[in-house]
Amino acid sequence: MAPYGSPNPVPADMTRNRKRGKTGQWAARHNRDPYVQRARQAGFRARAVFKLEHIDRKYRLLKPASVVVDLGAAPGSWSQYAAARIGGGGGGRIIAVDRRAMRAIEKVNFIRGDFTNESVVAQIATALEGRLADLVLSDMIPDISGIRICDQARAETLQYAVLEFCRGALKPGGQLLTKLFAGEAAQAIRGRLDGCFEQVRTIKPDASRSQSREIYCLARGYAGDMN
Repeated sequence: MAPYGSPNPVPADMTRNRKRGKTGQWAARHNRDPYVQRARQAGFRARAVFKLEHIDRKYRLLKPASVVVDLGAAPGSWSQYAAARIGGGGGGRIIAVDRRAMRAIEKVNFIRGDFTNESVVAQIATALEGRLADLVLSDMIPDISGIRICDQARAETLQYAVLEFCRGALKPGGQLLTKLFAGEAAQAIRGRLDGCFEQVRTIKPDASRSQSREIYCLARGYAGDMN
């Protein structure tokens, strides 16, 4: 008997074939992407590296002595780029954090765990050795449900968690670069940042796909108060 509401069920093998077809189409588009090709040629782990590069080159985020915390770092292309820019001298350091495992990157201290967890925050503080970050990076997105109102709420909750992290980890005058998705949640976060940083701007890097709603918010001159 067919399930209630499904008088003409789609055979399971047909559903699987459709999924395979969509996956194959995505893979083909992905492999043709010039930024994917450039990332592979340069040894970077993801095309997202060129989003950070665009912003860094324009706004000079990374300096030789920078202390950087990269939240949601896996697979690690942003940390790779930051490590190359900062180099090994000058006292700079990079701390990458993610719940997922990440292959080691030279000159990057990786901490596996949820950055909202107190024990992970303590590990980050230990790695900072009494210093505060010059720059906090976040290229994270929440788990997507496909329900717009739920996804907006999740995105907003995630961004507030990033701001809460900055309260304890970002030095006065420091910078935050975080990914948002255009909409009401982004406007709310932007309003919060305006009250905590001297300068806030939104950026659409060249490497962001044209159909994507993603934007990046660069907040500079942290006032040291997230209240």
